[in-house]
Amino acid sequence: MEGVSVRKIKKICVFCGANSGKDVAFVNAAFHLGEVLGKRKIDLVYGGGKLGLMGCVSTAVAQHERQVLGIIPSAFTINNLVGETCGKEIKVATMQERLIMMMELSDAFIALPGGFGTLEELFQMISWAQLNIHNKPIGVLNINGFFNGLLSFVDHAVKQEFITPRARKILISATTADELVDKLQAFRFESDPALSKLKWSPSSSQKEKLDLTLRL
Repeated sequence: MEGVSVRKIKKICVFCGANSGKDVAFVNAAFHLGEVLGKRKIDLVYGGGKLGLMGCVSTAVAQHERQVLGIIPSAFTINNLVGETCGKEIKVATMQERLIMMMELSDAFIALPGGFGTLEELFQMISWAQLNIHNKPIGVLNINGFFNGLLSFVDHAVKQEFITPRARKILISATTADELVDKLQAFRFESDPALSKLKWSPSSSQKEKLDLTLRL
């Protein structure tokens, strides 16, 4: 990355499935991502528990003696539904509170293969970046083409002029963990001139107060 300004990333939030998926490559990639974060001295923020890919990536980061923080709704901890969190755990009341805390405590975001929950978290972070609520890099680790269909759909939405080319740049993708982290570190946020005028400070007027329930 010679000649490229590198963003300092200390904590990465990983969104991923509570299942392991059909392909063993997903499990291997989750463990490898955790190893890459550990070797680069990057701490992990994730959704808590030890199920599926979430357990794989958190275990690997912890094995490399980096900090692991699981942010988990209290409802999931009843009857040990998702297993024991690997590292420190913060319990929250709602899913939305969980995502807000993830955004605030992380420097970047990575999505591994997962289901509806993973996709919701990914696109919520993208829409918040588009709205200039945050300017942190967001990427998907495209293991064995898992995200090919999603990326094609996003490009289709650009062609149909529902997503601007500038907004499209918010979503980064790579096929290896090292490449993806490099891209996150090199990311430079381009805010929409109109949306950059939005004021999300809690001290702003009522109309301008941060409403993180907003969806595009």
